[in-house]
Amino acid sequence: MRNRGRPGRGPGGVRPGLAAVLASALLLAGCAQSVDPIERLGKRAAQGVRKPSPAGSQAYRHWGLAAPLATPPRHRVRPLTAHGAGASPPRVVDHVATTDKVVFLTYDDGAERDPRFVDMVRDLRLPVSFFLTDSVVGPGYGHFARLRAVGADIENHTLDHPAMPGLPYAGQRAEICGQQDKLKSRFGIRPHLFRPPYGTYDATTLRAAGDCGISALVLWRAAMTSEGIAYTRGEHDLRPGDIVLVGPDEATGPALKERTARLLRRVQSRGLTVGRLEDYL
Repeated sequence: MRNRGRPGRGPGGVRPGLAAVLASALLLAGCAQSVDPIERLGKRAAQGVRKPSPAGSQAYRHWGLAAPLATPPRHRVRPLTAHGAGASPPRVVDHVATTDKVVFLTYDDGAERDPRFVDMVRDLRLPVSFFLTDSVVGPGYGHFARLRAVGADIENHTLDHPAMPGLPYAGQRAEICGQQDKLKSRFGIRPHLFRPPYGTYDATTLRAAGDCGISALVLWRAAMTSEGIAYTRGEHDLRPGDIVLVGPDEATGPALKERTARLLRRVQSRGLTVGRLEDYL
């Protein structure tokens, strides 16, 4: 996977006193060069240091849409409960059974870290989900702290992105639980959703995921590629409840915000909008 993005930079416009305190804290921790200051400052500070961008009713035009995204219907949220050892295996989903006219946008790995995409998520209020791999994100967790601050959800995609089928239970558990621990330390959360690398898994994966507190393995029915939308099964068009993977740029394709805008135009042409996946699972 090729990392085309740049690690997040420190926030501008921070008060001199706060900047001095932050710098001292980072130096004492011995990681002034490796940890994004926004990650240290937290959600409120992340929101406060963002530069303004086109807002209001015309923001959609700035991002290449002909009309605003429709507001998703209200959905009664069922609180996710963590699985435990010995519980029934997590369910596997690539499509949500719903009559709501929504699809769900998901992103994998964490290699692309375009700060303009943060602005896009904020301006369009996109309820996107990121499945992060620790070895791919590297020192770039601060970028995803900013995305989380504007409404994105953070989920588990293993520590090192191995193909899971055939790995022993201990190895699969280490990959999944290890990333749960990483995300807990970075964001204070233990996700309930997990996407196995390459979308492949076996019975051991389900057992290990359940023992790590995962409630659902999330695959996809549609994938946005540089050439358009590909479908894993069923009707070759978007339909309500589809989970869509916006694939990483493996070569020299369009930027992440451009691929997302292209997908959003297709979503709108089908009379659909974007829903929050976590509200439906």
